[in-house]
Amino acid sequence: MSYATTKTCGAVSVVTLNRPERLNAISGELLEDFHRALDAVNRDPATHAVVIAGEGRAFCAGDDLKEFDRQTESDASIREHIERIQRITRDLMFNDKPVIGAIHGFAVGGGFEWLLNCDLVVAADDLICFFPEMAWGQFVTGGVTSLLPQTVGYQRAMELWLLGERQSAQQLLAMGIVNRVVARDLMFDTALDIAQRVAGLSRLSVSKLKQLVNRDLSATLAHSLDLETEATIDTFKNPDAAQRVGAFAKRRPA
Repeated sequence: MSYATTKTCGAVSVVTLNRPERLNAISGELLEDFHRALDAVNRDPATHAVVIAGEGRAFCAGDDLKEFDRQTESDASIREHIERIQRITRDLMFNDKPVIGAIHGFAVGGGFEWLLNCDLVVAADDLICFFPEMAWGQFVTGGVTSLLPQTVGYQRAMELWLLGERQSAQQLLAMGIVNRVVARDLMFDTALDIAQRVAGLSRLSVSKLKQLVNRDLSATLAHSLDLETEATIDTFKNPDAAQRVGAFAKRRPA
C-alpha cells in the first residue's frame, strides 16, 4: 500500500495523501511515499503542473503523535524524521512546476506548512488550519519561518504560531493564505481546472518564473529550512516535548 498515490489528467499530475484512517497524519512511511511521488512528477517531462490533495476527511492532521516515541528513540531517528519533512518542502518549492493545493478538512502543523508551500491554494469551505507545535513543545518546519511573515506580516505570523488558534477557510482567505474558497464538493474540480489552465501556459515561462521566485531569489528560504531543522531537532530532544505530546495524546480519541 502506498500512502501517496498519483494519477495524471493530461499535463497535470495529481498526488494524493492516502492514509485516511489516520487523517493522513505524518508518519515515516507517508513521508517516504509522498517524496517518491513528488520526485516522480517533478521529473516527468509530460507533467506541467501538480495538484496535491488528501484522501478522506482531511488533507493532513499533522505529525502522528502515536509515532513520537519511534521518531525520538535516537538522535539519528530525530534527524531523519525532520530531514524527511523538510525534503517535502524542497520537493514542492525547489522545482519548476507550479503546485496547486486542493485542501480540505484539517490541515494542521505539517499539513498547514505544506499548504503554505503550494503556489496556489483552493480551499474547501470546511478547511481548518492551525499550528499546535508550541503547545506540543515542538517547532514549525516547511520554511514557514520565512514564508508566513511574508504572507501575513510579522505580528500575525507570531499570533498564528504562539496562540495556535484554529483558522477557518474564510479567515485564511482574508489573510491571503489561500486563493479560493469553494464548497467541498467543488474543491477538487476547481483546483484541477486551475492546474490545467496553468499547464496550458508557456512551459518555459512558467518554469522560469517559479525558479526565479522560489529558488534563485530565495536563499533565505533554504537557510530557514536549515535553521528550522536544527531548532526542531533540539525541541524533539527536550523531555518537555515528550511530556506535552503524551498528555495531549491521552486526551485525544484513538
